[in-house]
Amino acid sequence: MLNFKRATIMFAFACASATALIAPAGAVGITGTAADFGVQVNNDAAMRTVTISSDTKGVNVTNGETVRFNVDGQSFTWHFDTIRNETSFDLAKIAPAGVNAGTVRAYVASNPLYRG
Repeated sequence: MLNFKRATIMFAFACASATALIAPAGAVGITGTAADFGVQVNNDAAMRTVTISSDTKGVNVTNGETVRFNVDGQSFTWHFDTIRNETSFDLAKIAPAGVNAGTVRAYVASNPLYRG
């Protein structure tokens, strides 16, 4: 009987320890930064190029796509990896300092490769 109680206590302790270790291993939630929409990458990684002019209101991209944006002679390349199925946001949220993306909106379509 004593061995059963000891085994039960050890099992309970092991479960509690494992739970404490698993909780911090979860994915990072919404940060309120550009990281919520993907990551800036090298211009050589671009799958396509989009030129933003003063007439541009929005751009269509696909989650998982890497796009180079040309804005007034400056460029940046972004790999879209939105969290929580973010469908649209202002391009200014991801444009690096010094690049004026104005009020252009990025519309992100879900990637068919990621659908179940």
